Amino acid sequence: MKKIVLLSLLVLPVILLASGAPEGEVTRYFEQTGRENDFWPRLVNFIIFASLLYYLIANPIKNFFKGRSEGIATQLNEIEAKLQAAKDEKKEAQTRLDASSKKAEEIIEDAKKEAAYLAQKIVEENKNELVLMDKQFAEKMTSEERKAAREAIDEILNENITNDDIMISESKVVDIISKKVA
Repeated sequence: MKKIVLLSLLVLPVILLASGAPEGEVTRYFEQTGRENDFWPRLVNFIIFASLLYYLIANPIKNFFKGRSEGIATQLNEIEAKLQAAKDEKKEAQTRLDASSKKAEEIIEDAKKEAAYLAQKIVEENKNELVLMDKQFAEKMTSEERKAAREAIDEILNENITNDDIMISESKVVDIISKKVA
């Protein structure tokens, strides 16, 4: 700010002096003031004006830029805090993801073990079922053989032997029935 004021103090008079006045005005000014030009009074007036302007405007401009820089600093701090929070959330999410991955692997391993166990159990149950079915089949075959033998014997006996061929007395029939009942 000081550099701008000093530069304007040096350049402005040069610009003002560069504009020439008509010949008659310079002589009239000299006759009235006793000086050839009015450089020094104008310079003093400009310095007073610039000082008053600086006095009136300097503090509001300083406050504006100070407030602006504080606002930018506050925004920057908020952005950094949000960035740090986002980084923390990312780390936490990554940690949860890793834990979830490990948990998923454990679940898969447990599922494989359980599937193998269930498969083994099903195989054992099927083997036991087959053994039981073989026993039932053997028993069924035995009972069917007995039944077929009985039917064959009954058929042979019914066809070949009649009541007339068997001589049983009444006392023998009563004796046989009483043995059956007892």
